[in-house]
Amino acid sequence: MYDIIIVGAGPAGLTAAIYARRAGKSVLVLEKSTFGGQITYSPLVENYPGFNSVSGVALAESFLSQALEQGAEVDFGEVTSIVDGEVKRVITDFDEYEAKCVILAVGAKHRVLGLEREDELIGNGISFCAVCDGAFYADKEVAVIGGGNSALQEAILLAETSKKVTVVQNLDFLTGETRLSEKLLSLPNVEVIYGATVKEYLGEGTVSGIRVESKEKGEITLNVDGVFLAVGLIPDLAPFKDIAELDERGYAKSGENCRTGREGIFVAGDCRAKGVRQVTTAVADGATAALAAIEYLRK
Repeated sequence: MYDIIIVGAGPAGLTAAIYARRAGKSVLVLEKSTFGGQITYSPLVENYPGFNSVSGVALAESFLSQALEQGAEVDFGEVTSIVDGEVKRVITDFDEYEAKCVILAVGAKHRVLGLEREDELIGNGISFCAVCDGAFYADKEVAVIGGGNSALQEAILLAETSKKVTVVQNLDFLTGETRLSEKLLSLPNVEVIYGATVKEYLGEGTVSGIRVESKEKGEITLNVDGVFLAVGLIPDLAPFKDIAELDERGYAKSGENCRTGREGIFVAGDCRAKGVRQVTTAVADGATAALAAIEYLRK
């Protein structure tokens, strides 16, 4: 029996663990894949207070280290369901736990394009992480799909070693920060195709190109060795739709107090319905959810 079980070990979940442990509550953090969450895919973080520049991996490691030092328990396991009640039963693929309250901080997963053969090509020419896979495309041509901060960061990093980087953006402008956009557009080996969508992956067994429909250029073929998808995220809340009300996009409904409609169930981070999703807002949610859970336990 734990006071609080936190599902997800990203910035929101680990911050919640730090706050809960400092209040003397017993805490278990369950993570199904990577401690640190989506931030570990960011090659460079330059907008987190206290750091002029830090890698996403290093920042995530500092969150985890602090939570462990405070005495939080962490374990791997994919939570498949939660049975509500005065005592919450948290069921994973390997085990079962009990807690007085639960914080859902599951974050979100990478959105894909939904094209034919996409699943089989992930890891065979389709990637989500330039830090992880960029070295495979040194002196080769790659495409980055998307125009937000993540896409721009991926493209800038890839441009350091790749022969050419083509950014395919479905809008007529880039949506990332001005500073990142200016840096990207200044690079000699980067081209941006605006108003364009990917229609087909080319190649057998591995990516050899993509077919793109462009407003300006019509249908064109890009001969690329790799495709990096940065088209947004999908909240990872499907297993919890019975205990947390979700909006039409699948995000958990809650107020700024991070409370759901269920007693003892809280939500924090990118999986929560809100306007801004940044590391700073995730850690703010983690603190808020933990304090709300602590107040619930006192009552």
